[in-house]
Amino acid sequence: MTKQKVLSLTDVTMSFGNKQALNGVNLEVYQGQIIGYIGPNGAGKSTTVKIMLGLIEGYKGEIEIFGEDIANGDVSYKRKIGYVPETAELYDNLTACEYLTFTGELYGLSTEDAQSKAMKLMNEFNLETVFHQRLSSYSKGMKQKVLIISSLLHDPDLLFFDEPLSGLDANSVMIIKEILDQLAKRGKTIFYSSHIMDVVEKISNRIILLVEGRVVADGTFEELQAQSKEGTLEEIFNQLTGFSEHKEIAEKFVEIVSEGKVNG
Repeated sequence: MTKQKVLSLTDVTMSFGNKQALNGVNLEVYQGQIIGYIGPNGAGKSTTVKIMLGLIEGYKGEIEIFGEDIANGDVSYKRKIGYVPETAELYDNLTACEYLTFTGELYGLSTEDAQSKAMKLMNEFNLETVFHQRLSSYSKGMKQKVLIISSLLHDPDLLFFDEPLSGLDANSVMIIKEILDQLAKRGKTIFYSSHIMDVVEKISNRIILLVEGRVVADGTFEELQAQSKEGTLEEIFNQLTGFSEHKEIAEKFVEIVSEGKVNG
């Protein structure tokens, strides 16, 4: 059975003043894929995602999501998208119940359905006892779980997750990884961006590496491994980005730390 194309980018470029953020990105993404979207800081990952979300304008090229050109002004496609940004400002004065109900309503759920579904999802994260407490009292990990719930509350078809495991404990990380796998099996498409290479390696069935606004690698982990003759995704990443000074920098750093040791 042919998988449905969920999004495509054709010769997408973007510049901010004299800085070229994207240099002709071409992508086709299909239903059920978990895309590990990686690259060095400043490579253009966040810019790509924000353009697709309609948060940044002024790009050149063509972007289609669910078969529609997002430049046509129709933003209804956003109802089928979930997003967890790398850094997000929650409304700390709201309770989790208020925040999640409000988010669900924005996506078209009734108040009752949003609140009921949010409570059930909070319960699965063992957060039911704090459902009516203000978010300002939550730890970083608890807030991250609320963000993940808010991105999934409306059962979206396309998910953008930017460092979604930030602040989570080991057990929660295992749960989220399993959730992503099961969502993909149900036909959801996931863009997963992280600097934690071993996680990307394990959960992604396709990895896209962006360097200086260009796609320099695109394939399964096994395909990238065969092309680069490297073992881990971290090693592949270092080879393709041309970064090999990590050991030297670390040695110099530790030497400086050890200088002028205080006697005590």
